[in-house]
Amino acid sequence: MDDEKIISLYLDRNETAITETDQKYGTYCRRIAKNILESPEDIEECINDVWMAVWNRIPPLVPTSLKAFIGKITRDISISKYRQQHAAKRSGICLLLEELEECIPSDFNVEQQTEAKELERCINEWLLSQKKEERVLFIRRYYFGDSLKSLAKEYGCRENKMAQIMLRLRQSLKNEIEKWRQ
Repeated sequence: MDDEKIISLYLDRNETAITETDQKYGTYCRRIAKNILESPEDIEECINDVWMAVWNRIPPLVPTSLKAFIGKITRDISISKYRQQHAAKRSGICLLLEELEECIPSDFNVEQQTEAKELERCINEWLLSQKKEERVLFIRRYYFGDSLKSLAKEYGCRENKMAQIMLRLRQSLKNEIEKWRQ
C-alpha cells in the first residue's frame, strides 16, 4: 500500500493503518531501534510505542514523507528508552555521541535557541556540501546508528577503511563548525 493510502487510513481513524504501517515500515523501524536498544523485548516495546505515537500524531499532522516521519519517531523513542535504562552506563549510542562530541562546541547551551538554529543550519549546509554517498554514510552512522561493520559490508570495504571515512567526515564537520563559530 502506498503512503498516501496509509495516511488516509490514519486520517479516517481506521486501525488498519497500524497494520499497513507495520507491514511496510516494520523492518525499517526495527532496524533503527535495534541499532540503539539491546534486547528484542525492548525493541518490540519501542515499536509498539512508535505505532501509538504515529496514531496520536496523524491527525493533526500530515507528514510529507511517512518513512522519514516514522523513522524520526522510532529514533526518538528508542533514544528515550535507552536513556531511561542506561542512565549511569556507557555503551552503544553513548559511544556514537562521544565520537561526535569533538565536533560540537563544549560550551553549547541547548537553551540558546538562536545559536542552536544557527548550528543546525551550519551542519545542514555542511551535509549538503558533501558527496551524496558521504552524506548518506554520515546520516546512517550518526542518526540511525548503523555500525561501522554493517556499513563497511554494504559498501564493500573493510571496517577500518569505513572508520577512516567517518573520521575524515567528523574532522571536516569540526572544521566547518570552527569556521562558523569565528
